Amino acid sequence: MAVPIEPHFVDSNHDALYAESVNNPDRFWGTLARKRLRWIKDFDTVKDCDLKLGKISWFLGGKLNVSDNCLDRQVEQHPDRVAFIWEKDKTGDHETITYKQMLEMTCQVANTFKQYGVVKGDRVAVYMPMTPLLAAVMLACARIGAVHSVVFAGFSAEALKSRILDASCKIVVTADQGIRGGKAIELKKTVDSAVAGCDCVKNVFVMHRTGVQVPWVDGRDVHLEEAMKQQPTTCPVEPLDSEDPLFMLYTSGSTGKPKGLVHTQAGYLLYAGMTIEHVFDYRPGDVFACVADIGWITGHTYVVYGPLGIGATCVLFESTPVYPDAGRYWEMVDRLKITQFYTAPTALRLLIKCGNEHVTPYNRDTLRVLGCVGEPLNWTAWKWYHSTVGSDKCTVVDTWFQTETGGIAITPRPSSDHSTPKPGFPMSPFFGVEPVLYSKEGELLKGNDITGHLCINEPMPGMARTIYGDHQRFIDTYYKPHPGVYFTGDGAYRDADGHYQITGRVDDVINAKGHRLGTAEVESAMNKDHRIAESAVVGYPHEIFGEGVFAFLILKDGVKDDEKVIFEDLEKLVRKWIAAFAVPNVFLIVPGLPKTRSGKIMRRILRKVAASEYDQLGDVSTLANPSIVEEIKAKHMLLTSKEQ
Repeated sequence: MAVPIEPHFVDSNHDALYAESVNNPDRFWGTLARKRLRWIKDFDTVKDCDLKLGKISWFLGGKLNVSDNCLDRQVEQHPDRVAFIWEKDKTGDHETITYKQMLEMTCQVANTFKQYGVVKGDRVAVYMPMTPLLAAVMLACARIGAVHSVVFAGFSAEALKSRILDASCKIVVTADQGIRGGKAIELKKTVDSAVAGCDCVKNVFVMHRTGVQVPWVDGRDVHLEEAMKQQPTTCPVEPLDSEDPLFMLYTSGSTGKPKGLVHTQAGYLLYAGMTIEHVFDYRPGDVFACVADIGWITGHTYVVYGPLGIGATCVLFESTPVYPDAGRYWEMVDRLKITQFYTAPTALRLLIKCGNEHVTPYNRDTLRVLGCVGEPLNWTAWKWYHSTVGSDKCTVVDTWFQTETGGIAITPRPSSDHSTPKPGFPMSPFFGVEPVLYSKEGELLKGNDITGHLCINEPMPGMARTIYGDHQRFIDTYYKPHPGVYFTGDGAYRDADGHYQITGRVDDVINAKGHRLGTAEVESAMNKDHRIAESAVVGYPHEIFGEGVFAFLILKDGVKDDEKVIFEDLEKLVRKWIAAFAVPNVFLIVPGLPKTRSGKIMRRILRKVAASEYDQLGDVSTLANPSIVEEIKAKHMLLTSKEQ
């Protein structure tokens, strides 16, 4: 007898439903797609996938519109329900925006874009502060079939420019300034620098966040709100194929060039809504707070598309966890009566150091689920989150997912054993997710109590479909290392009970302050300095950030400049070409780097040195220059002794 598949599950059905999701994905996802999404034209094929070719297609033949599902459909049922609570930078200053207001705002933005020639398939770069208008811009693109590329508004002008050019963006949407932690951020000036030389950009739309005067280019720049006022509050939706692009989001890789991952319509929206509802136990009337910036996949899925797709009320957070003090999150929980709270381990570790006196004054009784994402959550942070913040009564969901997966893939919920979580373990796969472990040699690892490369055996609906303009790179990165499965780039441990723990990246990518960063990008930026002969960047354990950025540097012959001056100049370069979060925490000038005879840098050795794990360097005799390891170690020991 087939298990009934309903739009809203109950935990007691978990085992049977999970089995159905992996054994009969066509029935499982097909049933849910028809029940949970509104279609303009029904689909005729649930999926057509071949992971060896990097081919992932869901709900073929179907047509729908994501903006219609997130707004129009919700307005028909509950127009006055709050869609967003906009928590502004200043404590206590918040606004509520209903679904009806969001729909009207979105339609005005969409009509404005259409007036300026934006059509289906055009790419739109978005570099904005955390405001409801940012969400409206995304949904307006979805409404008319344009493809938005949101760039975190902390990236430099050069980083923004590279993303604009790679996608050939037709317009850029920004603001006069952003506000974060009481400080103004010069967004328009950054955009002006970025679009210089970008012939593809026809217009720059400018939102008024602070109202300050900014440089203006007549004929190119447009006052967004003023243009919106001239537009009607209705706009027809564009019927879109289920596999038409919805958005692009750039993420770092093991090369110097970021890759624009493309997500499509129906599968992504279905998966986003499913995960927010079941991982976080979202119920009507709850107030869900994901404090991630929309510039990252967490913000896309758990601030905009996931919540709005199921008609939820979500907090849109503009500030920082320590402004004006370390009680900001918990004061907000008290004031807004938040029921689910989703943040990153980096923020938790920072708040732990600030002391419990910033938590306990505030009432947190409304909290039911505490979520975390971005990197593994260590035991100390997990315990503090559960006991101090959650008063030992909240479920803690330490989740794992990636820009590539679109939504949460491994999580303590939903599962049949979520009541006994293991700190540091995301634990169990979500519906439709079938994780497998491979050795680095490509052997499938069976059984438990084993570590390997984390792969996913079958495609989920929410996964990225390609890298914009370079599908071969998509195949080479994700589907060539272990043919027939998706290679996540992460390592994982499967314990004796079959639960998963993420052990970190297995490629040259690190989590810098919770943001994925390719080491090659940082090296490329620093190598622009005329004094640098070569550089190597690795991650190392950091008390606050989880993983810090450590830069080993070789100077060119004859350089006599003061080290402090060189380091300051390198910091400026990394800020210019990437962003502040990418600046190395530690610089160390060394006489050489450990290399194989083919010239490859042995980063494994550098990671051990950076972590002061000198007794774990392993065999270095096969290096082309084994003696260099002792020299690097001596330089590092001298550095650490000075710091102490």
